[in-house]
Amino acid sequence: MTLTLAGEPLIAYLLASVRIVAWLAIVPPFSSRAVPAMAKVVLSLGLAFAVTPALAGDVPVGFAELAVNVVTQVLIGAGMGFVTYLLFQAIATAGSLIDMFGGFALAQGFDPLGMTMNTVFGKFHQMLATMLLFASGGHLLVIGGLLKTFEFLPVGTSPDLHGPTDMLVTAFGMFFTTAVQIALPMIAVLFIADLGLALLTKVAPQLNAINVMFPAKIGLTLLLVGLSFPVLPEAMERLIDLANQATATIAGAP
Repeated sequence: MTLTLAGEPLIAYLLASVRIVAWLAIVPPFSSRAVPAMAKVVLSLGLAFAVTPALAGDVPVGFAELAVNVVTQVLIGAGMGFVTYLLFQAIATAGSLIDMFGGFALAQGFDPLGMTMNTVFGKFHQMLATMLLFASGGHLLVIGGLLKTFEFLPVGTSPDLHGPTDMLVTAFGMFFTTAVQIALPMIAVLFIADLGLALLTKVAPQLNAINVMFPAKIGLTLLLVGLSFPVLPEAMERLIDLANQATATIAGAP
Protein backbone atom coordinates (compact mmCIF):
# COMPACT_ATOMS: atom_id res chain seq x y z
CA MET A 1 0.00 0.00 0.00
CA THR A 2 1.29 3.43 -0.92
CA LEU A 3 0.50 6.44 1.23
CA THR A 4 0.63 9.78 -0.55
CA LEU A 5 0.66 13.13 1.23
CA ALA A 6 0.13 16.54 -0.36
CA GLY A 7 3.21 18.64 0.31
CA GLU A 8 1.76 22.15 0.67
CA PRO A 9 -1.15 21.25 3.01
CA LEU A 10 1.26 19.26 5.20
CA ILE A 11 3.68 22.20 5.41
CA ALA A 12 0.79 24.56 6.20
CA TYR A 13 -0.39 22.17 8.93
CA LEU A 14 3.07 21.98 10.52
CA LEU A 15 3.58 25.76 10.38
CA ALA A 16 0.17 26.29 12.02
CA SER A 17 1.09 23.84 14.78
CA VAL A 18 4.36 25.74 15.36
CA ARG A 19 2.47 28.99 15.98
CA ILE A 20 0.01 27.25 18.31
CA VAL A 21 2.66 25.44 20.36
CA ALA A 22 4.63 28.69 20.78
CA TRP A 23 1.44 30.29 22.10
CA LEU A 24 0.73 27.38 24.46
CA ALA A 25 4.27 27.55 25.84
CA ILE A 26 3.65 31.07 27.21
CA VAL A 27 -0.05 31.41 28.03
CA PRO A 28 -1.14 30.24 31.49
CA PRO A 29 -2.30 27.75 32.61
CA PHE A 30 -1.04 25.79 29.59
CA SER A 31 2.51 27.07 30.18
CA SER A 32 2.66 25.53 33.65
CA ARG A 33 4.96 22.59 34.24
CA ALA A 34 1.88 20.75 35.47
CA VAL A 35 0.97 20.38 31.77
CA PRO A 36 3.48 17.97 30.16
CA ALA A 37 5.36 19.18 27.11
CA MET A 38 4.07 16.25 25.09
CA ALA A 39 0.48 17.24 25.94
CA LYS A 40 1.15 20.75 24.58
CA VAL A 41 2.58 19.32 21.36
CA VAL A 42 -0.36 16.93 20.89
CA LEU A 43 -2.86 19.73 21.62
CA SER A 44 -1.18 22.03 19.11
CA LEU A 45 -1.22 19.31 16.44
CA GLY A 46 -4.90 18.67 17.13
CA LEU A 47 -5.84 22.36 16.99
CA ALA A 48 -3.89 22.79 13.75
CA PHE A 49 -6.28 20.33 12.06
CA ALA A 50 -9.10 22.84 12.60
CA VAL A 51 -7.40 25.65 10.67
CA THR A 52 -5.40 23.84 7.97
CA PRO A 53 -8.27 23.51 5.43
CA ALA A 54 -8.92 27.25 5.53
CA LEU A 55 -5.30 28.40 5.31
CA ALA A 56 -4.59 30.72 2.42
CA GLY A 57 -1.53 32.39 0.99
CA ASP A 58 1.65 31.08 -0.57
CA VAL A 59 3.06 28.22 1.48
CA PRO A 60 6.88 28.12 1.26
CA VAL A 61 8.46 24.95 -0.10
CA GLY A 62 12.15 25.96 -0.30
CA PHE A 63 14.42 25.24 2.64
CA ALA A 64 15.45 28.88 3.24
CA GLU A 65 11.88 30.19 2.96
CA LEU A 66 10.61 27.38 5.16
CA ALA A 67 13.19 28.11 7.87
CA VAL A 68 12.32 31.81 7.82
CA ASN A 69 8.61 31.03 8.11
CA VAL A 70 9.17 28.64 11.02
CA VAL A 71 10.98 31.40 12.92
CA THR A 72 8.23 33.86 11.93
CA GLN A 73 5.50 31.57 13.24
CA VAL A 74 7.37 31.07 16.51
CA LEU A 75 7.68 34.84 16.95
CA ILE A 76 4.03 35.42 16.07
CA GLY A 77 2.82 32.76 18.49
CA ALA A 78 5.17 33.98 21.23
CA GLY A 79 4.04 37.59 20.74
CA MET A 80 0.36 36.69 20.92
CA GLY A 81 1.05 34.47 23.91
CA PHE A 82 2.97 37.17 25.75
CA VAL A 83 0.16 39.72 25.37
CA THR A 84 -2.39 37.14 26.57
CA TYR A 85 -0.11 36.17 29.47
CA LEU A 86 0.35 39.83 30.41
CA LEU A 87 -3.39 40.43 30.61
CA PHE A 88 -4.10 37.24 32.58
CA GLN A 89 -1.35 38.11 35.09
CA ALA A 90 -3.31 41.21 36.15
CA ILE A 91 -5.34 39.18 38.67
CA ALA A 92 -2.23 37.55 40.18
CA THR A 93 -0.56 40.97 40.36
CA ALA A 94 -3.58 42.30 42.25
CA GLY A 95 -3.01 39.57 44.83
CA SER A 96 0.68 40.53 45.01
CA LEU A 97 -0.32 44.14 45.71
CA ILE A 98 -2.50 42.96 48.58
CA ASP A 99 0.46 40.95 49.89
CA MET A 100 2.74 43.97 49.70
CA PHE A 101 0.37 46.29 51.59
CA GLY A 102 -0.79 43.59 54.03
CA GLY A 103 2.63 42.37 55.10
CA PHE A 104 2.47 38.97 53.40
CA ALA A 105 5.18 39.84 50.87
CA LEU A 106 7.77 38.63 53.39
CA ALA A 107 6.33 35.11 53.12
CA GLN A 108 6.92 34.65 49.39
CA GLY A 109 8.18 31.30 48.21
CA PHE A 110 9.37 29.53 45.09
CA ASP A 111 6.69 28.05 42.85
CA PRO A 112 8.18 24.91 41.21
CA LEU A 113 5.38 24.74 38.61
CA GLY A 114 5.69 28.30 37.41
CA MET A 115 9.44 28.56 38.15
CA THR A 116 8.85 31.95 39.80
CA MET A 117 8.71 33.50 43.25
CA ASN A 118 5.11 33.93 44.38
CA THR A 119 3.50 35.58 47.37
CA VAL A 120 0.60 34.08 49.32
CA PHE A 121 -2.35 35.98 47.88
CA GLY A 122 -0.61 36.40 44.53
CA LYS A 123 -0.63 32.63 44.10
CA PHE A 124 -4.13 32.40 45.56
CA HIS A 125 -5.52 34.93 43.09
CA GLN A 126 -3.71 33.16 40.26
CA MET A 127 -5.41 29.89 41.21
CA LEU A 128 -8.76 31.68 41.39
CA ALA A 129 -8.18 33.16 37.94
CA THR A 130 -7.39 29.70 36.53
CA MET A 131 -10.51 28.25 38.12
CA LEU A 132 -12.68 31.07 36.73
CA LEU A 133 -11.09 30.65 33.29
CA PHE A 134 -12.06 26.99 33.05
CA ALA A 135 -15.37 27.25 34.93
CA SER A 136 -16.63 29.99 32.62
CA GLY A 137 -15.37 28.33 29.44
CA GLY A 138 -13.03 31.23 28.84
CA HIS A 139 -10.20 28.91 27.81
CA LEU A 140 -12.27 27.88 24.79
CA LEU A 141 -12.84 31.52 23.85
CA VAL A 142 -9.12 32.30 24.10
CA ILE A 143 -8.16 29.27 22.02
CA GLY A 144 -10.87 30.20 19.53
CA GLY A 145 -9.42 33.70 19.32
CA LEU A 146 -6.01 32.22 18.53
CA LEU A 147 -7.41 30.01 15.77
CA LYS A 148 -9.28 33.02 14.37
CA THR A 149 -5.94 34.79 13.75
CA PHE A 150 -5.13 32.35 10.93
CA GLU A 151 -7.88 34.01 8.88
CA PHE A 152 -6.20 37.42 9.20
CA LEU A 153 -2.59 36.22 9.17
CA PRO A 154 -2.06 33.01 7.15
CA VAL A 155 1.09 30.98 7.65
CA GLY A 156 2.76 32.23 4.48
CA THR A 157 2.56 35.94 5.34
CA SER A 158 4.32 38.31 7.74
CA PRO A 159 2.57 40.65 10.21
CA ASP A 160 2.58 44.42 10.14
CA LEU A 161 4.83 45.59 12.99
CA HIS A 162 2.98 48.84 13.73
CA GLY A 163 -0.18 47.23 15.14
CA PRO A 164 1.55 44.87 17.61
CA THR A 165 3.65 47.71 19.04
CA ASP A 166 0.63 49.85 19.83
CA MET A 167 -1.23 46.84 21.20
CA LEU A 168 1.68 45.98 23.51
CA VAL A 169 1.59 49.48 25.01
CA THR A 170 -2.19 49.22 25.44
CA ALA A 171 -1.84 45.77 27.04
CA PHE A 172 0.67 47.08 29.58
CA GLY A 173 -1.69 49.92 30.44
CA MET A 174 -4.65 47.56 30.88
CA PHE A 175 -2.47 45.21 32.94
CA PHE A 176 -1.60 47.85 35.53
CA THR A 177 -5.08 49.42 35.49
CA THR A 178 -6.90 46.11 36.04
CA ALA A 179 -4.50 44.98 38.78
CA VAL A 180 -4.93 48.23 40.72
CA GLN A 181 -8.72 48.25 40.27
CA ILE A 182 -9.04 44.71 41.68
CA ALA A 183 -6.78 45.37 44.66
CA LEU A 184 -7.90 48.96 45.31
CA PRO A 185 -10.49 48.25 48.07
CA MET A 186 -7.97 46.27 50.11
CA ILE A 187 -5.20 48.78 49.45
CA ALA A 188 -7.43 51.62 50.66
CA VAL A 189 -8.37 49.74 53.86
CA LEU A 190 -4.75 48.85 54.62
CA PHE A 191 -3.60 52.39 53.93
CA ILE A 192 -6.17 53.74 56.38
CA ALA A 193 -4.96 51.14 58.92
CA ASP A 194 -1.36 52.30 58.43
CA LEU A 195 -2.46 55.90 58.85
CA GLY A 196 -4.40 55.10 62.04
CA LEU A 197 -1.46 53.22 63.56
CA ALA A 198 0.89 56.05 62.68
CA LEU A 199 -1.39 58.57 64.38
CA LEU A 200 -1.65 56.25 67.38
CA THR A 201 2.13 56.21 67.65
CA LYS A 202 2.17 60.01 67.76
CA VAL A 203 -0.67 60.29 70.26
CA ALA A 204 0.40 57.49 72.61
CA PRO A 205 4.06 56.55 72.06
CA GLN A 206 4.04 54.33 75.16
CA LEU A 207 1.66 51.86 73.42
CA ASN A 208 4.47 50.96 71.01
CA ALA A 209 2.13 50.62 68.04
CA ILE A 210 4.88 49.27 65.82
CA ASN A 211 4.74 45.95 67.69
CA VAL A 212 1.05 45.55 66.88
CA MET A 213 1.23 46.99 63.37
CA PHE A 214 2.13 43.78 61.53
CA PRO A 215 -0.27 41.47 63.44
CA ALA A 216 -3.07 44.02 63.03
CA LYS A 217 -2.50 44.39 59.28
CA ILE A 218 -2.21 40.64 58.75
CA GLY A 219 -5.44 40.03 60.68
CA LEU A 220 -7.19 42.82 58.79
CA THR A 221 -6.01 41.38 55.47
CA LEU A 222 -7.26 37.90 56.33
CA LEU A 223 -10.58 39.34 57.49
CA LEU A 224 -11.24 41.57 54.47
CA VAL A 225 -9.45 39.84 51.60
CA GLY A 226 -12.85 38.81 50.20
CA LEU A 227 -13.42 42.42 49.11
CA SER A 228 -11.59 41.69 45.86
CA PHE A 229 -13.47 38.46 45.08
CA PRO A 230 -16.77 39.93 43.71
CA VAL A 231 -14.96 41.78 40.91
CA LEU A 232 -12.93 38.77 39.73
CA PRO A 233 -15.55 37.16 37.40
CA GLU A 234 -16.23 40.44 35.60
CA ALA A 235 -12.51 41.20 35.43
CA MET A 236 -11.77 37.76 33.95
CA GLU A 237 -14.50 38.21 31.34
CA ARG A 238 -13.06 41.59 30.40
CA LEU A 239 -9.51 40.22 30.23
CA ILE A 240 -10.59 37.37 27.95
CA ASP A 241 -12.22 39.87 25.61
CA LEU A 242 -9.10 42.08 25.65
CA ALA A 243 -6.86 39.07 24.99
CA ASN A 244 -8.89 38.12 21.92
CA GLN A 245 -8.82 41.71 20.67
CA ALA A 246 -5.05 41.86 21.21
CA THR A 247 -4.33 38.68 19.27
CA ALA A 248 -6.62 39.84 16.45
CA THR A 249 -4.82 43.19 16.30
CA ILE A 250 -1.42 41.51 16.14
CA ALA A 251 -2.74 39.37 13.28
CA GLY A 252 -3.77 42.52 11.44
CA ALA A 253 -7.54 42.27 11.85
CA PRO A 254 -9.40 45.35 10.56
